[in-house]
Amino acid sequence: MRSAGGPLGVTVGGLSYRNPIVLASGTAGYGREVAGVVDLDRVGGFVTKAVSLEPRSGAPAPRVAEFDGGMINAVGLANPGVRAVCDATLPWLAENYPGTRRLANIVGFSIEEFGRVVEMLEAALAGPRGTALDGFELNVSCPNVKAGGMEFGADLGSLSAVVSLARRATQRQLFVKLSPTLADIAGAARTAADAGADGITVINTIPGLVIDLEARRPVLGFGTGGVSGPAILPVGVLATWKVRQAVPLPIIGVGGVSSATDALQYIIAGASLVGVGTAALRDPRQPERIVDGLTDWCAAHGVGSVAEIRGTLEWPK
Repeated sequence: MRSAGGPLGVTVGGLSYRNPIVLASGTAGYGREVAGVVDLDRVGGFVTKAVSLEPRSGAPAPRVAEFDGGMINAVGLANPGVRAVCDATLPWLAENYPGTRRLANIVGFSIEEFGRVVEMLEAALAGPRGTALDGFELNVSCPNVKAGGMEFGADLGSLSAVVSLARRATQRQLFVKLSPTLADIAGAARTAADAGADGITVINTIPGLVIDLEARRPVLGFGTGGVSGPAILPVGVLATWKVRQAVPLPIIGVGGVSSATDALQYIIAGASLVGVGTAALRDPRQPERIVDGLTDWCAAHGVGSVAEIRGTLEWPK
């Protein structure tokens, strides 16, 4: 495993990343899907697409559409289920791109499902597959079916229970991904930290609706969807700053990043890692350009390490 070095090398929770750029969940599939398209040896890591207890067929087509400010999608957390991921994906991850960190995005529709998925993945990681994953990212924006559909992250009791169960199932890094629609995102971050989270990911997509004017129907088959892309950059940066003030945990800042200057905003606001999503879908080489842009910026500004500028935002008095 490569150690963190040079101006872009970062250490997060004892794990070294060659640079702070990671591919956000849903961007890289489970890694195999983008091998040869995105240079996974150039990024610090990636987060897999969702893994749920049972297979999910997802939302009806069309699932993705672009608009002037970015993209809207309703994939519906489609995935083959944890058993298929254990059998088909973990062996491949264990054998490929050893210098690139990997987090599995976990979804559940009851409190117990999150812990069960992590538990099953951990069991499958025994032996030679142990290098396949470095940790997990809990997507607590899922609806709690047993609680009438309320997001896990919106109910602090449920959030604490989800994180606690997952924590008991693994010693690997555990990030909790929070929604920007939470009334108190800082409070949710504190709850996650108290329950055993190692880090916080902010933000998830923002609910939205784009209409096909000719058909007078939503452009997505599901109707509403999650908004991503440049339009949500300021929302993600603000959430990162709020969480940084609330907890000392590492943060993965995600939302609207399409350039090195975008990534730098997240880092200055307090992020240790920066996720790239929509920009990578539009141009698979963009993450590499962002890495190169960060290197150039550090050289031009005399910055020896990106850690020097992390969390250095000066708030107006």
